[in-house]
Amino acid sequence: MMAFVKLIARNRLAAFGGIILLLIILLVLITPWLPLADPNVTDTANRLLPPFSDNHLLGTDALGRDILSRLLWGTQISLAVGLAASLVAALVGSTIGIVAGYFGGRTDNTLMRGIDMLMAFPYILLALAIVAVLGPGLMNALYAIAIVNIPFFARNIRGVTVGIAHREFIDAARLSGKGNLRILTSEILPNVLPVIIITLSTTVGWMILETAGLSFLGLGAQPPQADLGSMLGEGRKMMLNAPHVATVPGLMIFLLVMSINLLGDGIRDALDPRLKSGALSRPAPFTRIRRRRNSLPDPVNGNALLSVERLQTDFEVGHETYRAVNDVSFAIHPNECLGLVGESGSGKSVTALSLLGLVASPPGIITGGRVALEGRDLLDLPPRDIRRIRGKDIAYVFQDPLSTLHPLFRVGDQLVEAIRQHQPMSHAEAHERAVSLLEQVRIPNPERRAEQYPHELSGGMRQRVGIAMALANDPQLIVADEPTTALDVTVQAQILKLIQSLRREKGSAVLFITHDFGVVSQICDRVAVMYAGRIVEIGPTQAILDTPRHPYTRRLIDCVPRLGEPDNEPDAIPGLPPAANHIPEGCAFAERCHLVEDACRQGDIELIATDADRQVRCIKPLSVTEPSTPGVSR
Repeated sequence: MMAFVKLIARNRLAAFGGIILLLIILLVLITPWLPLADPNVTDTANRLLPPFSDNHLLGTDALGRDILSRLLWGTQISLAVGLAASLVAALVGSTIGIVAGYFGGRTDNTLMRGIDMLMAFPYILLALAIVAVLGPGLMNALYAIAIVNIPFFARNIRGVTVGIAHREFIDAARLSGKGNLRILTSEILPNVLPVIIITLSTTVGWMILETAGLSFLGLGAQPPQADLGSMLGEGRKMMLNAPHVATVPGLMIFLLVMSINLLGDGIRDALDPRLKSGALSRPAPFTRIRRRRNSLPDPVNGNALLSVERLQTDFEVGHETYRAVNDVSFAIHPNECLGLVGESGSGKSVTALSLLGLVASPPGIITGGRVALEGRDLLDLPPRDIRRIRGKDIAYVFQDPLSTLHPLFRVGDQLVEAIRQHQPMSHAEAHERAVSLLEQVRIPNPERRAEQYPHELSGGMRQRVGIAMALANDPQLIVADEPTTALDVTVQAQILKLIQSLRREKGSAVLFITHDFGVVSQICDRVAVMYAGRIVEIGPTQAILDTPRHPYTRRLIDCVPRLGEPDNEPDAIPGLPPAANHIPEGCAFAERCHLVEDACRQGDIELIATDADRQVRCIKPLSVTEPSTPGVSR
């Protein structure tokens, strides 16, 4: 609960709205014990007194009744009616939405056609019609407002339920023997409850406003009972000679609705894990950079195509800082393939995204280092220059092409857009080039495939389209972020062969990200091994495969199954990598290493050279003959 309150407090507007609403609620709760005049006692001798008059802080109305007393009692009634109407609408509407969305078919059609009939009428006219049938009165106004808002809840919750009802965990619940009622209460309801709460929190304010509107027209609270709407209606006739009679309740309505809506937005953000982490915040076009100039490293690797030096990328979420990339350095030369290897969460993808400033900000921030393309520091360039480099000099092949290809545009049109963004071509020329690219990546019948949408292609085909898009402008460097992870072995082999052949034909360099040393051995010239956001070993691929120097590298290699060697079983690495917001001192792999010493947990372990072309981050690099695990020889 305290964590939930802290999340709301971090949102300044929500916190402001919550404070205003809390003060109003406290004030109306203690109203019975305040020394106030009777809100219904008239005193025509003291009618229309201005604010700050004796014994009447906010003045009096046309019948001499104390406005402050009527305001507090009226606010209490308006809050109670608005909240009660919201709860009734949420309960009935959510029940209809859940039942319709879960059962579907005839049940869905019957219930939702009834909801459509209610939505066919303007809601305020429908509310007026209901009150006209039931008769004026506060309770009848409550019923009317609740009824006209039922479709809003029903429609929202039905849409969410439809998306959940066909998920695998619902099928698993049915297979376990649960009946429909148990599935609705134990599986569906917990998943839609946050949506119900969010919808409720953002509509209470409108319920109060609608109730006030009916009272303003004389259909809600009846004299002598006061609520905010009736007070506003009584004061409208005296706007010229006594404006405070209408202004005071109008201001209270404004404060109530504003505070509830601001707090509702904060509750929505706090309940949505994506919003509270900043994942759905509008990202900047380039990752935020906060480097200290005096900490920038001196340029090295002058003849490299890409030189990354002491790169650091953090994620700042609330008061926590997650070090996703911590002091990473490597270089890629023309026509070279560098493999970036490590377990999931080791920082490989964040490193690759940082090269072009593609890490979402918030919460990502590049806090140090240099990324030099042919000597130019990309982190110093303005956004316009970065946009020219993205897709032209450096291209990116994403891990999941279905989520990166636009679902509403044909793949040919997306290729045409990528080409024309960087090359002065007509649409016809770009389309011809797009078909040629699809043919280069071995897509059969490329003319027809260019007219299809991403969902009409298989996973392997979509990945080939992603590679074709990366090759559209003959880039100097291709960043391939685990492009074969979700593919079957035959398609994976085809994609790897395709990348190799295109690399030979185009002469492009490749940064290949993977967690599979088997893939690395096929296509990479050099390999960099990452763990907990840092490179722990880097060198020629064959040398590292034959004689790994870091214990983590050796354990990763031991995890790879070997065909034809039934006695050599894969050896799992015990434990888990450390959390990115609590990286331990010394070697981050120490807790999982069978060769750990006390010195491994102290200070900062540097990346040291063991050979002319190899480096390792270990105080005691492995020897060639050292066994991979205790008692097991290689």
